Amino acid sequence: MATAKPQEYGNESISQLKGADRVRKRPGVIFGSDGLEGCEHAVFEILSNSIDEAREGFGNIITVTLYDDKSIEVEDFGRGCPVDWNPAEKRFNWELVYCELYAGGKYKNDDGGDYEYSLGLNGLGACATQYASEYMDVTVWRDGNKYTLHFAKGKIKGKMLVEPSDRKKTGTTTRWKPDIEVFTDINIPESYFLDILRRQAVVNAGVTFRFRAQHGAKFETTEFCYKNGIADYVAELAGESPLTQPYYIETERKGKDREDKPEYKVRMSAAVCFSNRTNAIEYYHNSSWLEHGGAPDAAAKTAFVYAIDAYIKKTNKYQKNESKITFSDIADCLILVTNCFSTRTSYENQTKKSITNRFIREAMTDFFKEKLEIYFIENKAEADRIADQVLINKRSREQAEKARVSIKKNLTKNLDLANRVQKFVDCRTRDAARRELFEETGLHAGKMELLGVFSGPEMAYTYPNGDQVSNVDIVFVCREWQGELVCQPGEVEALAFFAPEALPSPLHEIDHPALKAWMQLREAREQK
Repeated sequence: MATAKPQEYGNESISQLKGADRVRKRPGVIFGSDGLEGCEHAVFEILSNSIDEAREGFGNIITVTLYDDKSIEVEDFGRGCPVDWNPAEKRFNWELVYCELYAGGKYKNDDGGDYEYSLGLNGLGACATQYASEYMDVTVWRDGNKYTLHFAKGKIKGKMLVEPSDRKKTGTTTRWKPDIEVFTDINIPESYFLDILRRQAVVNAGVTFRFRAQHGAKFETTEFCYKNGIADYVAELAGESPLTQPYYIETERKGKDREDKPEYKVRMSAAVCFSNRTNAIEYYHNSSWLEHGGAPDAAAKTAFVYAIDAYIKKTNKYQKNESKITFSDIADCLILVTNCFSTRTSYENQTKKSITNRFIREAMTDFFKEKLEIYFIENKAEADRIADQVLINKRSREQAEKARVSIKKNLTKNLDLANRVQKFVDCRTRDAARRELFEETGLHAGKMELLGVFSGPEMAYTYPNGDQVSNVDIVFVCREWQGELVCQPGEVEALAFFAPEALPSPLHEIDHPALKAWMQLREAREQK
């Protein structure tokens, strides 16, 4: 059987992507993915420019509209994007902003430029989104003129139209439709817009974020605005009767990531509250939600463990030979939202879900330690409540772990009588779990790992009619599945996925042992 001769790999094999192809053929490089997540990130890139304007004091309303045809519009009332002739670059600014990667007005923020604390730093977002769009229409009001640009498939169509306008009117409106030829999915759900605009309202105090969703001839409008930013947000999360009242702290510091690197400024703020009913931890940097944390997360873990552990030791609250608290014990009752800005930021990647600045980590660690120490001195009653609750969380976790290990050991001993019994557990139990998962959710499970078997006093439950049951839960961890969530009538009322930081509250008490065990497993994996 003849085989095809491989092509020679020579000088002619090397090629370069140019123009819009740099994004259209490799969208994942810029947006992190060529799927829905990447398409969503493109929205944030355009939104970021409007947020930067609002933060600089130009315009306090940003409107985002999702149309039925899946096109998106972002409207702000800032200064208007410069689009006219640039003498220094000898090109029109609209060419630089919308047709050139690594071009923008945010490279001089360390030297007194237009944006001191900017969400967008790389000069990629507007151009990359334009390149990845089926079309993009840009309307700019500034200098007494109205400028109109039309792009399609990464190329300008026609010329920039300039018309006289009201000199008082300023701002930029961008409407585009993500290109299905670039992204595998452009059907961005309304929930994404609601979530991201709420988060931006939290960290941009006093700015109103308005979302409009088209449904035929009507537009449904939702607005978010937090007058006092993260302080109001933490108070909202805490609800009534928290362990402590929300505590707001802020500072500004200068430093370097390395001795040979330039000095930069960091503005740090945080709102802290402790509760035995709910918990939440969110980190933001230059308005980006740091889903994966990075430097702020490392700082919070170090500082909170240090400060609370020191207070417990100082007040002799540890029992004899008792082990030290962990951050998971604190996080179980902690509501913490940080909102930081810096003139230099090292993001893990273009999607801005984690930062790696060493100075920010060190500065935040010192900042938290200092403020917590002062808080504990000035608020002893609150400090005692925090320490007592953290110790309750710790001891509960340890008891649950001991019970889990003991039960697992006993079950293993009983079931390991013969290899065939073990095979029965491995196969039949997982088969039953897979069957139940499909019957109640519509999902097909892939690989499953046994988390543990949970029983005992914590798993007892009394029904309203007086019937008493003692539950035994065999819990598996499944990271691979197929299908979509489908409610089965008579089985469940509602189905949804929840991030670990946003679990519904309150959860049923019998769910706590398994959930705590999973959070411990998750934390251990992250530390590795």
